[in-house]
Order: sequence, then C-alpha cells, then structure tokens
Amino acid sequence: MLRFYAMQSSGNCYKVRLLLARLGLPFELVDVDLLRGENRTPDFLMKNPEGRVPLLELPGGRYLPESNAILFYLAEGTSLLPEAPLERAEVLRWMFFEQHSHEPNIGAARFWLKLVRGGRELRTHDIDRWLEEGYAALGVMERHLARRRFFVDGGLTIADLALYAHTHVAQEGEFDLTGFPAVQAWLARVAAAPGHVDMGWRPEASSQLVNIA
Repeated sequence: MLRFYAMQSSGNCYKVRLLLARLGLPFELVDVDLLRGENRTPDFLMKNPEGRVPLLELPGGRYLPESNAILFYLAEGTSLLPEAPLERAEVLRWMFFEQHSHEPNIGAARFWLKLVRGGRELRTHDIDRWLEEGYAALGVMERHLARRRFFVDGGLTIADLALYAHTHVAQEGEFDLTGFPAVQAWLARVAAAPGHVDMGWRPEASSQLVNIA
C-alpha cells in the first residue's frame, strides 16, 4: 500500500490527497506537522533530505517528494494525464506555472497569514509582493479560462488539481476572487467532478491513519 506523509492544512498535500481520492487508491496517511518541526527529525530527513511534505512512500521502500511529481506519477495511464504529446506538455506547462507563479504567492500568503501565529508581523515586507504577484497569476488564469472549461483542452487533468488546491482557499491569503468570474466558474466545475473531496478529507479506515509523533 502507498504511504503518504502530509500536513492536513497544506495545499500541496491536499492536491495529492485529492488525486488519490479521485482515483480510489488506498493509502496510509501519516501526519507530519511542519509547525512543530516534525519534518526536521533525523528519521524524516532520511526519507526526504529536503525535509518537505508531501512525500509518497512507494511499495518496496522508494520515496517520491514534490507534489506535482507525485501527481504526474500517480496519474500515469489515467484520463487525468493525456497521452498525446502536446496535451501532456500543456499539462506540464500549467503545473510549472503553478509552482513558479501561483503557489509561491497565493500559497505563501495563505500559509503565513492563516496558519502561522504572528505570520503577518513576521513577513510584513513580503505581503504586498505576494498579493501583487498572486493577483497577476489569477489574471493569467482568468484570461485562459475565459475561453475554456479546464486548463487543457479535452477535460479535467492534474493541471486543474494542482491549481485548484491553493486557488479554492485563496481568500485565506486575503485574495478577493470577485473580479475573476471565469476562475470562480472553473473552481465550481472542478469541485463538481466525480470523486471530489474537500481539504478536510481523510481516509475513512482508522487503520489508515498514523501520527508521526
């Protein structure tokens, strides 16, 4: 069985749980609390020297870090990752955009303003930049989605899941989505797709829940 190391409130971890749920893949969930430093223990650093979550442990003991790499691996052979070279490249294009232009601003603002006590005071000089660049990323998404139902022609892909994870809670980073109607409509379409779970979802079986502490 897959073992998934994650922090429940993390958008990067949520996107992987969302895919696992959509695909109906059984997995063991291991809670790792970054705010308590559980990702910096010697045991965890042996699994991932970068000390980051999410982290996927595969049968046989191999480890795969990085949320979008995990999405790409798990989606292989499914409709969420197209086979055609151009469509597959488009998926990667938007996943690169998510990690380069989207998550470092929208995700960072949410993390420091919502999850970290005193985060506003700690990162005062970064907030205006996060908002400016985050709104710029939302503008790119709005223009693209004004003509499409999903990010890649043909239907829902892991590019949508990657971008959905942080966008649907962008207000927790003080982003106002009122001026982005195409983005809001897209969020509703992603949430309405079969197998969708919210950010609080966890595997049902108690045997699948483990705490690293």
